[in-house]
Amino acid sequence: MARKPIARDQIVKLIVGAGQASPSPPIGPALGSKGVKSIDFCKEFNARTAHMTPGIPIPARVTVRPDRSFHFELRTPTTSYLLLQAAGVKERKNKLRGGMAAGKESIGEVSLKHVYDIAKVKQSELRLSGLSLEGLCKSVIAQARSCGITVVP
Repeated sequence: MARKPIARDQIVKLIVGAGQASPSPPIGPALGSKGVKSIDFCKEFNARTAHMTPGIPIPARVTVRPDRSFHFELRTPTTSYLLLQAAGVKERKNKLRGGMAAGKESIGEVSLKHVYDIAKVKQSELRLSGLSLEGLCKSVIAQARSCGITVVP
């Protein structure tokens, strides 16, 4: 007789606009396949992000337990979004997008002060609080280069 595998928590990672969660794709299918009612997640997510500017992409990590209950933690907005906002990049096809040829094409500039501010925002996140501010700044600068943003002193 085969043993039943031990039920474990399942993790679903989503990036949703603040205050704009709806049970349509991609949220509905991602949570529905795990047995969670997506409308419950959407109501709670929208309530937790009501104080934020609508539309900011917020990463959420949803943990689904074997009894189909769930909890989720919100993280700070993505680094690329913060960089593109600081550089003042215009939307293309209704989305903020980086440069097509990152090493060759520059789509904007940010100063070291912007980099420092973004690193401070990221350091407020619990999982990144142990890292030094200098290390986070280097990480933000590397992300800026990959987005096609020039960092000026």
